[in-house]
Amino acid sequence: MADRTMKELLHAPTEGYGEAIVIPKNLSKNFEIKTNLLQLVQANKFHGHENDNPHTYISNFKRMTATLKYRDVPNDAIKLILFPYSLEDIARIWYEKEPPNSILTWDGLVNKFVNQFFPPPKTTHLKNEIYRFTQRFEETEAWDRFKELLRACPHHGFSELTQIDTFYNGLTEQDQHSLNAASGGNLLNKTTREALKIIENKSKVRYSRIKSNVSRVNTNSRDVVSKTDDRIDKLADQIFNLVEIVNKQVIAPAKAVEKTCVTCRGAHAYYECIATDSNPSSVCSETGSYNQVSLPNRASHQIPPPGFAPVQKIQIGLIKFMFLDFHMSLGLLAATVTCVLVTGNGIVQENIRLFVFWLSF
Repeated sequence: MADRTMKELLHAPTEGYGEAIVIPKNLSKNFEIKTNLLQLVQANKFHGHENDNPHTYISNFKRMTATLKYRDVPNDAIKLILFPYSLEDIARIWYEKEPPNSILTWDGLVNKFVNQFFPPPKTTHLKNEIYRFTQRFEETEAWDRFKELLRACPHHGFSELTQIDTFYNGLTEQDQHSLNAASGGNLLNKTTREALKIIENKSKVRYSRIKSNVSRVNTNSRDVVSKTDDRIDKLADQIFNLVEIVNKQVIAPAKAVEKTCVTCRGAHAYYECIATDSNPSSVCSETGSYNQVSLPNRASHQIPPPGFAPVQKIQIGLIKFMFLDFHMSLGLLAATVTCVLVTGNGIVQENIRLFVFWLSF
């Protein structure tokens, strides 16, 4: 120490950078980790997030490495070599903080790994979730949800009897009666193995019924949609026919209105007539007689203005018959009739408006 310079003493230490996992030395000299195996391990990494389950990951990792067989090489040694390559993010930081040469066996690694990412408070929380299990309203997959709680905490320590008792007491009264009926009267008269088998079979039957009902509902829904589409197609065809009827009512172009004096019948307006200034009372008299037409005659025998051809009336009875079966499709009908109103002429517009007014009732 006394012979070392101050510069050498201030250098960063080079000790303490060893791996936490100790690899056995008695491995075969021909043993080699293949690249494709490393890629497989790195494609299924453990990140250490809150929702990551270390128990599930260890099970998957053991299943993945169980197929590796090398002569004179223990499988635990292979798992120790590969495990660091499967860690990422928080899990990688944890591993790098472990003291060098602190992990000697696979069991020791699993113990440290699980305790780090599945601490006791989390275990207590999940065990309480199992204890407080209660079937939800109209739940048909209660048994599957209960088994999922057990899998989330594989070290729960509950015996099969405790599991069955907890699940049974969490069911609704109706499902309890159903299990008792399936067991011949009372589920308690069966062994734990028999009770588990009854619960499994009952759960499968209920699941198949629900699946069948969903399929039947989907089929009925498709039939209803198909029938609705057919009705809409028919309605569209009938609206098209209505538009054709409207288009056939050709209106001649309007001609310029010729001026006619009501006093002398001359080719000028009455206020330009010389006779109007001299005899205003006669104008009033003739004008009054000119406008004295009874309302019924006016409605049935009124002569259209010059230059306009008579307009054929749309048969409202026919239209009523056409759309009587499609009153539920009023929105589609209104949209189509609006197009006719925009493109049609004034007189046809009036007829269509009357038809829409009738249909709205």
